[in-house]
Amino acid sequence: MSLQFILFILFGLISAASSVLMITRKDVVVSALFLVLNFAGLAGIYITLNAQFIAVVQVIVYAGAIMVLFLFVIMLLRPENEKKFLEANPSIKIFAVIIGAVIFFQLVYLIFFSSAHNPVNASVEASIKAGTIEEIGKQLYTNYILPFEAAGFLLLAATIGALVLAKKKF
Repeated sequence: MSLQFILFILFGLISAASSVLMITRKDVVVSALFLVLNFAGLAGIYITLNAQFIAVVQVIVYAGAIMVLFLFVIMLLRPENEKKFLEANPSIKIFAVIIGAVIFFQLVYLIFFSSAHNPVNASVEASIKAGTIEEIGKQLYTNYILPFEAAGFLLLAATIGALVLAKKKF
């Protein structure tokens, strides 16, 4: 079994478990945090599939921007539940510190004590090249220019429609 396969299984299990935990929690803040964990697991799966650009977009757009927006709206709607949750579960702070320490030591180990052992063969190298930003941009503006422009016009029409619907009538 290769390390890539083991990581794929691990990230898949993390994504599946966090998605189930996300929909079964009663507290919306905890559900949103499990959604962040799900996004991180999906980004890990994309990395194991050599889709670096999609993994980065997954983390930046979804786990970053969208979840900040979700949590901002949740906090605006129910700010009193955050204190109640932390007061009712003081062990969560200890758990967070333990998880943070484990991740820190894993990163230290990876930086100082690990090295690449397997050389990259041609098929893996071609797969890695296919997931780069340059290759995606080249394909997008050469082979897929018509669907790209159509998606742009659809987004423009949706924006204009939203503005027309939101406009107040005087």
